[in-house]
Parts: sequence; C-alpha cells; structure tokens
Amino acid sequence: MIEDYFRQIDTLLAGASIVHSSSITYDKRSTYIGFIRGEIYFLGSCLHFREFVNVEQAPDRYMYVYHYQYLDDAFVFRYNNTPHFPDLPTFPHHKHEGSESNVVPATPPDLQAVLAETQRLITTSAP
Repeated sequence: MIEDYFRQIDTLLAGASIVHSSSITYDKRSTYIGFIRGEIYFLGSCLHFREFVNVEQAPDRYMYVYHYQYLDDAFVFRYNNTPHFPDLPTFPHHKHEGSESNVVPATPPDLQAVLAETQRLITTSAP
C-alpha cells in the first residue's frame, strides 16, 4: 500500500544524520499509487525531489526527479526520466552532472541511493 511507502521515506529521512530538515508532501492517488514532492535540507545544500510511484509490486517510479544543489543555487546534479535524450543507452533515465548540459547515462536511482550519493559529496567536501 502506498502509505507503507510514504512511511519508508519518513523512516529513511529520520535515520539520515546529514538531514537538517525536510518538507515532504504525500498525495495518495489510489491504494498503490502516490505522488511525493519534497525538499531535503543539508548543511549548505538542498535536494528537491518528486516521484510518481506505483507500489503494487515493487516500487515502479513512473516519473522521478532528484535535483541536488547548493543553497546559493549552484547546480550539482539531477537524475530524471524525462524522455529527451533518446541516444543514451539508459534512455529515458539519465543524470545531469555538474551542469545542465553535461548529461550522462544513469540507472534509475531511488531516494535512498541519492541520499547516499549526497552524503558522500557532503563528506568529501567538508573541511
């Protein structure tokens, strides 16, 4: 049920020590389908994300965006599955890395994987 998935996200964020605060909106569309929109704040940076997901079997993200940036709006990365790079081997899944124009193939991540990547970036850039 979609409520279980919503609770998993809350549990994930509650257990992530790098998270300073978050604002998440859950929109139940049916028993198994939901839309999630949120901002997760870290020290000096923020992850904006959206998922439109069906959890009837395994989570199937019909649409996702995970956009990570510094609080001064400097772009770090964005994963999404908007179908606008058909020549990539992972189409429609891709990652904008370092800049909007640098697009690379990417397997579809989930929020847990993106948080782990964010934590690595924060840890390696800390003084």
